[in-house]
Amino acid sequence: MQQSPADIEGSTITKGGNTIVNLIMLGTVIDKGFEDAKQVIAALKDKGISAIGAAGFCWGGKLFNFLFKTFKLQCLLHLSFVSVDDFKEVEAPIAILGAEIEHLSPPELVKQFEEILSSKPEADSLVKIYLGVAHGWTVRYNVEDKKAVQSAQEAHQDMLNFFVCV
Repeated sequence: MQQSPADIEGSTITKGGNTIVNLIMLGTVIDKGFEDAKQVIAALKDKGISAIGAAGFCWGGKLFNFLFKTFKLQCLLHLSFVSVDDFKEVEAPIAILGAEIEHLSPPELVKQFEEILSSKPEADSLVKIYLGVAHGWTVRYNVEDKKAVQSAQEAHQDMLNFFVCV
């Protein structure tokens, strides 16, 4: 059986003394994800972890946007269900990685997010639109397609670089 990149449920990456916990919450209800995320955050804080970053994929971008004050930094990839208003109160570093071929957060909308974030010097931000890719390109791609794999890996590396360098 061939494993799809979206089959991964969680992993831990250690780089330069920093531990990045990658949690992919599976489900379709943002409220449930919100409650689950609050429990994970509380458990991490109970263990003495004070700097928490988050990566939100698709609707997870909206989920983590509700929790943005909780995180030291966050990265939103092929985000959905977000609006310009969602970024007006962002104070922590944030990366937005969007797709060129996107109907949920088209490049024009992502550029509006970038305008808002660029007016906030207190919050480092990275906004990037990946050319030739569609919604979900970072987790739902054909592992036999070299260009798709390369695009996903580029986004993953940009996300990790953002987490480690900010």
